[in-house]
Amino acid sequence: MSTISFYEARTHFSELLDQVALGKRILITRHGRPAAVLCPPPDETARDVKAVIAEMKALRRGNTLGKKTTIRSLIEEGRRR
Repeated sequence: MSTISFYEARTHFSELLDQVALGKRILITRHGRPAAVLCPPPDETARDVKAVIAEMKALRRGNTLGKKTTIRSLIEEGRRR
């Protein structure tokens, strides 16, 4: 991990972002003390939207509010409070 002062980081920020995009981690110091770390974002696995919707629908199946409870009655109860 590279170390750079706050002033240098501010002056050369776009260059630092280029380095971070390549996978490098950079420690930014202020008055000689660590202040921040620039690092690449975590890898996000792309999820299929249709699969996520199917999971949500599967989760909802079988769940009920009760015999006489409706979503409308819950909304109205919340408004009264």
